[in-house]
Amino acid sequence: MPQSILDTMPTLSMANSGKADFAQALGESFHRFGFAMVRDHGMDRALIADGWEKAEAFFALPEAAKQTYNAAANGGQRGYTAFGTEIAKDATENDLKEFWHVGRDLPAGDPLAATMPPNVWPQEIAGFQDSFTRLYAEFDRVGGLLLSAIALYLGLPENWFAEPVHNGNSILRLLHYPPVSADAPGVRAGAHEDINLITLLLGAEEGGLQLLTRDGEWLPVNPPEGALVINVGDMLQRLTNHMLPSTSHRVVNPPPDRRGFSRYSMPFFLHLRPDFIIDALPQCVSADNPRRDPPISAHDYLRQRLMEIGLIKT
Repeated sequence: MPQSILDTMPTLSMANSGKADFAQALGESFHRFGFAMVRDHGMDRALIADGWEKAEAFFALPEAAKQTYNAAANGGQRGYTAFGTEIAKDATENDLKEFWHVGRDLPAGDPLAATMPPNVWPQEIAGFQDSFTRLYAEFDRVGGLLLSAIALYLGLPENWFAEPVHNGNSILRLLHYPPVSADAPGVRAGAHEDINLITLLLGAEEGGLQLLTRDGEWLPVNPPEGALVINVGDMLQRLTNHMLPSTSHRVVNPPPDRRGFSRYSMPFFLHLRPDFIIDALPQCVSADNPRRDPPISAHDYLRQRLMEIGLIKT
C-alpha cells in the first residue's frame, strides 16, 4: 500500500497547464479519489501568512472572550464554535476542534440575505476583519477557476457554474485542533463527507488528514507546502449523479511526538446559491447510472445536513 497520497495522486499546476489539460487532470483525480492537490493557485502568500497569524491569535484568547462570539444562535454559520461542539454524521464522539466561520455579506434587501446571517468580527484582533474579508475573496476567486475546469471536464460551458454559485452561501472556516492527550476520546475530526460543492483547503501540510480509498484503505494526504487540497462535496456528487464522488475523510490524532502541538487549517466550503435546485445533470444520467437522488434546493439540503452534524438543533 502507498505510504502517502503523493505516491499515487499527482500535484496539479494551475499555471503550467492548458485549460483543457488541467480540466482533464483535475476531473480524473476527482473521479479516482474525490480529491486533488493543486499548486500555483495564485493566492497571495503574504495574505495567507497574515491569516495564519491572526487565526492563532484569536484561538489563543481566553475562552470567555471567544464565547462572546458564540455562533449557536445562527446555526454555527458565523463566528465562533467551541471545542467539542461538532460531531461527524453517525459518530459517537464529538470532534476535538474549535473553529471560526466567515461568510458572505449581502447588501440589505437582497432576496438571499434571509438565508445568510451577517458576519461577526472579534474586536480583540486588529485587522482581523480586513484580512479575512480579503482571504474570503481570494478563495472565492480561485474556487471559480476550479469550477470552470470542472465544467469543462463535464462537457459544460466553461462559465456554467458562474450563476449557480453567484452569492452562494460559501464559508471560510478557521480551524484549530488543540494539543491532544494520550487518552483523548475520539479524534480531531471524525470520518465525514463535506456538504458543499467543493472544498479548498490550506494547511494540510501538518499531518493528520486522511482520505478513504475505493479499496477501503485510509491514505494520508500530505500536500507540498502552500498547495491547496481540493475535494468534491456532496452537492457536486448529487449534481453529477455520483460520477464525481464525495469521499470520506478524517483528521486523526497525531503521533506521540506531535501530541503537544496544535494543528491549524483553513478550509473554504464553496456553496451553491441557496435557491439553486440540485438535480442530476442530464449527461451524468444513463441506463448504467440511473438518477440516484431527488431534486432539492441548496438551502434545504444544507439545513438538513447541519442538523445531522449538530450545528442546528431543530
